[in-house]
Amino acid sequence: MPPEATPYARRRSRLFDRLSDWGLDALLLTEEANLRYLTGFAGTDAALLMTEGRASLLVDGRFLTEARETVPEVEIVEIRDLIEGIAAALADAAPSRVGFESAVLTVHVHQRLLAALGAGVSLRPLFDELSSLRAVKDDEEVRCMQKAAAIASSALQAILPYLRPGVAERDIALELDFRMRRQGAEGSSFPTIVASGPQSALPHATPGARKIQAGEGVVIDYGAVFQGYRSDETCTVFVGGDPDRETLAAYAQVLEAQKLAIAALRAGVVCRDVDRIARDALRRGGWERFFSHGTGHGVGLDVHEAPRLNARSESTLEAGMVVTVEPGVYLPGRWGIRIEDMVLIRADGFEILSRAPKTLTLLK
Repeated sequence: MPPEATPYARRRSRLFDRLSDWGLDALLLTEEANLRYLTGFAGTDAALLMTEGRASLLVDGRFLTEARETVPEVEIVEIRDLIEGIAAALADAAPSRVGFESAVLTVHVHQRLLAALGAGVSLRPLFDELSSLRAVKDDEEVRCMQKAAAIASSALQAILPYLRPGVAERDIALELDFRMRRQGAEGSSFPTIVASGPQSALPHATPGARKIQAGEGVVIDYGAVFQGYRSDETCTVFVGGDPDRETLAAYAQVLEAQKLAIAALRAGVVCRDVDRIARDALRRGGWERFFSHGTGHGVGLDVHEAPRLNARSESTLEAGMVVTVEPGVYLPGRWGIRIEDMVLIRADGFEILSRAPKTLTLLK
C-alpha cells in the first residue's frame, strides 16, 4: 500500500487540478506563505514552479540543505539568481501560459521575467484564485491554529496581573510577546497592540511610553505564530477603577454585537450578512457610526486572509474557514473598545478557538 499523501501533497494536488480551469499550464509562486502552504518550506527568496504534475522548489545556497531536509516530496533546484533561475526552469518546462501572484510580484521583477522568457511565454495574473484555495483549512492547519490560540491566550492570562496604573503600554506589549515566545510561539502574529485611554480609540495604535491611568480601558490585540499559522484576538480590560456608565453601556453593546455575529456563523452564510448583524446590534445602542472597520477577516498563514466579513463581501462561509469576529467602538480622543475572537466554521455551526476574557474584566 502506498504511503498516505502528506497535507502538502494534497494541497498541491488540489492546485494542479485547477490549473486547466484557469487556462494555465504552469504556475509560479514566490510568496513565502504560499510556499509554506504548498511545501512546508519556511525560508525566503525562493520560488515554486508547478507544471504538468511536477513541482520544483528553487532556492539559493543559503537554504539548500534546509530545503532538502524539510521538503522531501518536491524537486529541489539550486539557483544563484532568482530571476535567472526561474527563467531557466521555465525554459526547461516550456510552458506557454504561466500564472503568477499579482499581489506579490513587483513590476520590476515582472519586467525582468518577461525579458528573460521571450515572446513565447505569457504571464497571467492570479489573485482571488489563490486566496480562495487557502481560505478553507485542513485538519493539520486547524491543529496549528488551535495551538497558536492556546499559546496566545495562556500568555495573556499570565500578564494580566501586570496591568495596573503607572505601567507603560510598551512594557505590557513586550511582556506579552516574551510570554508567547517562551510558551512555544515562533513569534507574534503582528505587532502587538496595547492601547490605553485615548490611544485605545486608534484601532491600530502602537504601544508607547504612555502609562496606564486609573479607571482607563486598555485594548490588547495580539496573536501567536505556531508552525507558521497565526492566531488573532482582542480584549478590552479596565484598570484601577470602574469605567463610567457610558463606557459600560458601550462595552455591553459591543459584546452583544459580537455574540450575535458569532451565533450566525456556519457554512453557507454570506459574509456581509454577518457584518450586518454586528452593525445592527451597534446601531440599536447608537454606536454604529463609531464602528470604523469590517466585522472580521480570515486568518491562517497570514493574519489577514480570505474571506472578509464586511458590508461589501459577497463571499460565502465554508466549513474549515477560520475567521475573526471583532466589532468595536472608537470615540476619537476619548476611548475605544474592541472584542475579538477567532472562530472555526463548521458545517452546522462554529467553534471558538481563542480564549481571552470577553466578559467585562476589571483589574484593581
